[in-house]
Amino acid sequence: MSQYFLMGGETLWNPSNGASRMFQRQVAVFEAELELPSGIGPMENDEAQISPEAFVDALLVRHRRTRHAILLALSDGFTAVVLVLAERAAIKVDWARHGAAPEGPFADVQVSTTGMSAPAEGAGWAAGLRERARELERMMAC
Repeated sequence: MSQYFLMGGETLWNPSNGASRMFQRQVAVFEAELELPSGIGPMENDEAQISPEAFVDALLVRHRRTRHAILLALSDGFTAVVLVLAERAAIKVDWARHGAAPEGPFADVQVSTTGMSAPAEGAGWAAGLRERARELERMMAC
């Protein structure tokens, strides 16, 4: 069994029920963290309509502004999946703006990164997320 994430009549993603449930639960977590609706509708009759333009931008701003290795590890996969959906929905991401130094102070800065690498800077940050999204794109065939 599987479920469909649609934009209009176009299927953007057709994951298994388990992957869909986990993704939807993560959507709820990030909606709460960002205090912003995701644009990803409820699953009804195995279909959910999505329109995540503002959510994608806010998610990337939040991701770029953190320096906490654990928070980044917890959010990287979700962010990459959202980027795949955004690309399939023809949502343009301003990578130059997101890769630049964040506007405003960093949030959730980790005091010690002992044993963990520090998050990538600027273009490296954007390149890493884009590469992860490309890897997932191949696995998220419709």
